Amino acid sequence: MNRPSPAIVAQSAVRPLPRLILLLVCVVYVMTGFVGREPWKNADIVGFGFMQQLAQGQSDPWHPMLLDQAASQGVVLPYWLGAGAMQLAPDWIPLDFAARVPFALLLALALCCTWYAVYHLARDPQAQPVSFAFGGEASPKDYARALADGGLLALIACLGLGQIGHETSPALVDLAMFSLIFYGATAGPSVRGWPILATVAGIVGLTLNGAMIPAWLLSIGACLLAWPRPVRASGASFERRLSDKLPSGWHTGWQLPAAVAGGLAASVFLLNWHTTLPSDPIAALSHGLAYWTTADAWRSWGRLLLWFTWPTWLLALWALWRWRWQVLQRHIALPLWFGLVALGTAFLRNGDDRTLLAALPALAALAAFALPTLQRTFSALIDWFTLLFFSGCAIFAWLAWIALQTGWPPKIHHNVIRLVPGYEPAVGVLALAAGLAVTIAWIWLVRWRIGRHRPVIWKSLVLPASGAALCWVLLLTLWLSPVDFARSYQQQMARLAPLLTAQSSCIEVHGLTSAQVAAVQFYGRYPVKKAGDGANCAYLITTPRAQLALPYRDAGHRWSLIEPVQRLADRREDMLLFRRIPG
Repeated sequence: MNRPSPAIVAQSAVRPLPRLILLLVCVVYVMTGFVGREPWKNADIVGFGFMQQLAQGQSDPWHPMLLDQAASQGVVLPYWLGAGAMQLAPDWIPLDFAARVPFALLLALALCCTWYAVYHLARDPQAQPVSFAFGGEASPKDYARALADGGLLALIACLGLGQIGHETSPALVDLAMFSLIFYGATAGPSVRGWPILATVAGIVGLTLNGAMIPAWLLSIGACLLAWPRPVRASGASFERRLSDKLPSGWHTGWQLPAAVAGGLAASVFLLNWHTTLPSDPIAALSHGLAYWTTADAWRSWGRLLLWFTWPTWLLALWALWRWRWQVLQRHIALPLWFGLVALGTAFLRNGDDRTLLAALPALAALAAFALPTLQRTFSALIDWFTLLFFSGCAIFAWLAWIALQTGWPPKIHHNVIRLVPGYEPAVGVLALAAGLAVTIAWIWLVRWRIGRHRPVIWKSLVLPASGAALCWVLLLTLWLSPVDFARSYQQQMARLAPLLTAQSSCIEVHGLTSAQVAAVQFYGRYPVKKAGDGANCAYLITTPRAQLALPYRDAGHRWSLIEPVQRLADRREDMLLFRRIPG
């Protein structure tokens, strides 16, 4: 029996979000976090260290190394992207910013693919709202655009996208490649050519990012769930104009199977040079499942899912309930499958939050299909909770910043100083202006949202998305200097640089973490070598714990302590700088 669509939407409720505003929100969200900051610990600076080694020709492209530490098995694409950007960048561009440029483009690509994926899913006949007896229901194109706007806002609203989505790490590559395959699976029935390129690129990208099995699962599941449908995209959209330039004989029915076959063949071909599977998959699977034998692991996983995917998990569950009779239709089945694959991958990786990042586009798509089924009271509850939560966060951010700069209120000042011991307050004019601008924009948006306006289905996600962007921008403008002080090694390396007075070809390191090695390599003036590998460097950097276990301490290799190099934000990461005594 055919069940009616749960979506009841009038034409007046699908007015598009102004393109300029949507584009501005996306640009501000993407750029904030990639511009103007230092490399952060740990994944960000470690990834940058692998890229720098690769760019300097000190590592095998197929097996990136940071001194004696190899990259995660099968992960090469993010380091290729960063190293290539470093080599192509002019001398006046800082290396860390150059390495972030391709990752900023990857985040923009994920946002774009999510919008188009939701748009094509919403064009399906089974996803359309109920037809009214006397007309007036939403037109398919306007309905699809409104849902796509909602899906994009839902993705930006995800709290987990903020930090990890702005790092130079493999997690962002996973996000972009999942989004590419998601777009290819959804757009295949209605667009010529481009879904093939997206699907093949996504499969190959995941293979080069150490996620070949998830790539296979996504592509095979997409072939089973995204069967071709006689749906043509109307209008003169940018995507459609590009598609029309392809030969008319390129029919859409065979695109997805052909793309999947080509992608799988390419991934198998890459195995000749590049191993993406663990040497013992059964042992790796058993190890992953063994992590979940304790109740603490499940509680931690539950808390992570609640905040990392907020608010999309709530709307996604609502969408699954309201569209439960259409769950096998592709507008629900496809995002559900992509979300389950990403969640399962994170589950087998001991609940890794970075792996969970790839589930956000699919959850955002499900959240979009919850919008036309929301009751007014439920929508109002989301609005008021979001309004109070993000307004409270913004007020606290400003109050804490004022306390940091002025010392008042004293209790808040004391608590803030405890988080960044040794930090000297400084005011950046541009950062202050940007913080004021986004705060004023938030006040205007709140005033608009609580005013009397005709209902639009994407209005329920305007405040969550804007609130997440507001807090992220405030963190990276007002609080950029304290955050850099706490999360980067810049201050510690600034203390180290004046001590390196002798002529030397390198610096030996012993007992440092990967993040510390990458920091010394980036901020120092000399290449970094592992102590005991035959290097004859003038300096040695170690830690208080590791100094007694130096690989050589005989008379021919004596060292004189210059002084400790403290990291005020975390005294556990203090370093000791030694100078070689000529023997």
